[in-house]
Amino acid sequence: MGFFDLTGHTAIVTGAATGIGEAIASRLAKAGATVAVADLNLEGAAAAARAIGDGSFAVQVDITDPASVARAVDEVLQRTGRIHILVNNAGIGGKAAPLWEQSVEDWHGIIRVNMDGVFNFSKAVVGHMREHKYGRIVSIASIAGKEGNPNMTGYSATKAAVIGFTKSLGKEVATDGICVNAVSPAVVRTKILEQLTQDQVDYMTARIPMRRTGMPEEIAAVVHFLSSPDCSFVTAQCYDASGGRATY
Repeated sequence: MGFFDLTGHTAIVTGAATGIGEAIASRLAKAGATVAVADLNLEGAAAAARAIGDGSFAVQVDITDPASVARAVDEVLQRTGRIHILVNNAGIGGKAAPLWEQSVEDWHGIIRVNMDGVFNFSKAVVGHMREHKYGRIVSIASIAGKEGNPNMTGYSATKAAVIGFTKSLGKEVATDGICVNAVSPAVVRTKILEQLTQDQVDYMTARIPMRRTGMPEEIAAVVHFLSSPDCSFVTAQCYDASGGRATY
């Protein structure tokens, strides 16, 4: 058995039809996990699962709807019998605009996906993980949640909330064999950048000492460790994958 081996483990990765989520799902599958590629876009999830192979399968879910999340978790349990890993990756960038140009609907929309989605899925699996005295929950936050990005108040606020949620939940289940951590990427070259202006992308990239965007596979590598049994004394932490942008 190699380091970070996931043979026999089942992982749910949300928002895994594309981008960082797909890269994470692929990485975990290559390490031996059976991966549920969970996404609102069932067709995209199915295509990603086929491309990933290794027993991966698609699950349609709306992470903003607790009932939909419960059905997805039940489906995974029926197919595999266990859930060892949850990666809360699904998220949106929201409207790129200053606060005074944002509506209440814009604000509530990003909260429902980026905050409520993490809450809904974590709550849906934590009981199962506590029962079996093992689990790994990894949520994708953002450097924006630490530093704040202009014209991204909703995104920055929700990602800060993910970090706080992670630290709190990690302490709650610290004696249950469950490790809960977050990863905060800087700007990563994915389709979510299409929701932002070029000025915003340039602003974020200019603040990265490596002077480049990250790649989805680089985020997946960090998630892989945090999803593994080797991550046994690391919990309630936020790991940066930022090319040096944030150092705290």
